Amino acid sequence: MGTEEDSSQVSLELERQTRSQRIDPKLKAAGWHVVLFVSGKPFADYGNQAAITEFETEAGPADYALWDHSEALGVVEAKKVTLGPQGVLTQAERYSRGFTANPIDYGDGFRVPFLYSTNGEVIWFHDIRNSLNRSRRISAFHTPAALREMLDRDSAAELKALEALPANPYLRPYQHEANEGIEGAIRNRKRKMLVAMATGTGKTVTLVNEVYRLMKSGVARRVLFLVDRRALAAQAVRTFTSFEAEPGLKFDKIYELYSQRFFRDDLDDDRAFDPRVIPTGYLTDPQIGQAFVYVSTIKRMTINLYGRDAAFSIGDEAVDEDAEKLDIPIHAFDLIIADECHRGTPRRSSPPGAGRLITSTASRLASPRRRRPTRWPTSSRSPTATTTSAPSRRLLAVLAWARERALIAQEEGPGLGGPGPFFVFASSASSSSGSLPSRDRDVRPREAGEGKRVTPAV
Repeated sequence: MGTEEDSSQVSLELERQTRSQRIDPKLKAAGWHVVLFVSGKPFADYGNQAAITEFETEAGPADYALWDHSEALGVVEAKKVTLGPQGVLTQAERYSRGFTANPIDYGDGFRVPFLYSTNGEVIWFHDIRNSLNRSRRISAFHTPAALREMLDRDSAAELKALEALPANPYLRPYQHEANEGIEGAIRNRKRKMLVAMATGTGKTVTLVNEVYRLMKSGVARRVLFLVDRRALAAQAVRTFTSFEAEPGLKFDKIYELYSQRFFRDDLDDDRAFDPRVIPTGYLTDPQIGQAFVYVSTIKRMTINLYGRDAAFSIGDEAVDEDAEKLDIPIHAFDLIIADECHRGTPRRSSPPGAGRLITSTASRLASPRRRRPTRWPTSSRSPTATTTSAPSRRLLAVLAWARERALIAQEEGPGLGGPGPFFVFASSASSSSGSLPSRDRDVRPREAGEGKRVTPAV
């Protein structure tokens, strides 16, 4: 009976109630203070980080104008909770063109760069500065600092700097091709990429080189490197610390490198190993100008996102005692890499309540379309491999969160999503019989193109 009454109350909820009870709290949680527009009041008097309601424009009053340092950064179109917000972004576009008080024209007559539409429960976002950018669903409003960071970035200059970077002389030709494939997909405004390389061909080194190139050019600044287990996290950290990114300089001497704590059993030998544990503030309060890599297990990130209760059923590895649920904002990372994403786990390991999320996102995020098994180019020296198995369900649970938190664009059609955040899936391709024979594990393809594949997801 209570459920029916609640549904009835929701159906009768007016737009002004939706705004005061649902939208205003979300804006305040993101750091905006909600104030009423007063005709003739100087913009400076509204203060910074203001969500000004009923803001007058040449196209009529906008429901909210996100105002900071005497500049409108965003427009929010509000609808009552019973209406879907996706189709009303066009109204926000009209108000953006009507903001004659904003001196900058972002193209096609738009005066405000970031547009939102919401019914208090669902939020859609659109960056209109490039005609190829697509709208996407997000789970929360951006903070003022996040909008300012996006506005101040010059994506064209970053991509130009990426293209100008010299190739690392220590990588093999096929590794360079994999890097070129990722960067080509980013230039074509793809947001999700799959990198599949044969076992033993240096996938992690290839990814570390790509992380360096993206960070050096400014395309990526805050990087999350996800792995399946702590032992793999420790291996990844060692790969980063031993990689000579620039002549005479290892990666961790150029950029900050963090991880979680490890146990002695996670290390495969007795060499000295003292990883740096990431400060919590780097996750909960990312700052403009920060540039770092965080290597984490999927299990730990699951705890950070869902809480400790979700960790007991997602694997046999001991739960990290120092892990806790954190409030990680939607702009925490602009590049996420899922290493060894082909690793599978039994269905029973799915976290409670995650089945619906996994079902709805598995084919769209991890395997955008079903493919027939594809064989690599072969030679007398290169192994034969097929496409990999389904990604880990633990990973899919995190990916479901990532889509909701706007770390991954919710895309349809050609997959044009605009500049970051980007997501790279990395997978080892094994032979059709399971894993490669031991005698083939040290085989390195000699010709460019052997043993690798880059597939931009669409």
